[in-house]
Amino acid sequence: MPVAQTTWYDFINRIKASMPNGILDILVVAFLIYAIIRLVRQTHTAQLAKGILLLLAVYMMAMLLGLGALKYILDGVMSFGLVAVVVVFQPELRRALEQMGRSTFWGSQLFHVGRSTPDDLRARWKSAVVAVCDAAERMADTRTGALIVFERETNLSEIIKTGTRLDSVVNPEVLGTIFYVGTPLHDGAVVIRDGRIEAAGCFLPLSNNLEIGKDMGTRHRAALGMSVNSDAAVVVVSEETGIISMAKNGVLIRRLNRQNLFGMLEEDIIPPETEEKKSVFRPWRKKHEEKEQ
Repeated sequence: MPVAQTTWYDFINRIKASMPNGILDILVVAFLIYAIIRLVRQTHTAQLAKGILLLLAVYMMAMLLGLGALKYILDGVMSFGLVAVVVVFQPELRRALEQMGRSTFWGSQLFHVGRSTPDDLRARWKSAVVAVCDAAERMADTRTGALIVFERETNLSEIIKTGTRLDSVVNPEVLGTIFYVGTPLHDGAVVIRDGRIEAAGCFLPLSNNLEIGKDMGTRHRAALGMSVNSDAAVVVVSEETGIISMAKNGVLIRRLNRQNLFGMLEEDIIPPETEEKKSVFRPWRKKHEEKEQ
């Protein structure tokens, strides 16, 4: 075995031997607490989390003060508390696990795979975003309801199966025809994948958020439900008010105009521009060309 490799192994073993298990334990627990707090803050379950913490505080108080009856009741609640937490936080836990699976680190370091972004794909996404913004502006003027889903990292094949496959280019005319009142597909959602219309007339999961305003209907609930169960961005045009909205990460952003909508979609949907591999040689080429002249 080479000397350098032996020295490296000796260095790692010394670090492991000198590091108490308690420090590692504290670091892992601290990271888990941080991840849970961050997850709760990104969702609408903050009040529910406060209720769980209050319940735990009452349980600790019952133990310290010797309140037998209260402790007996809380013991029964705690016995199925973990199952209840999993059921209540199911959408948030699912989204967190999907985010871990989509992580660039896990993909590139563990499985040695990377997701490339070709220039033609970026061009298709940019064209699709411009077309959706134009179509949303037109449909807002005519009070035509619309529901458009942009697939990102989360695979939406199960949603696509509920609709009619089209595999069409994205332009205002196609979207206007799909959502025109009276057409067979106008009540469902359009799913855009890789800058093309993959399917139309799709059914989306509805949100159970009771705080949605009375001026928002099924389309807005579907948009919120889709954004909670995936990382998709969903554009909604209200049939009653003509207001353009966008749902992402369980939040509905309302009263958008074309410029606001384009800015948000450009940031979230259009892939970043790929750097040219030979860009580092540009200064040298420029100086070389100047010398030849």
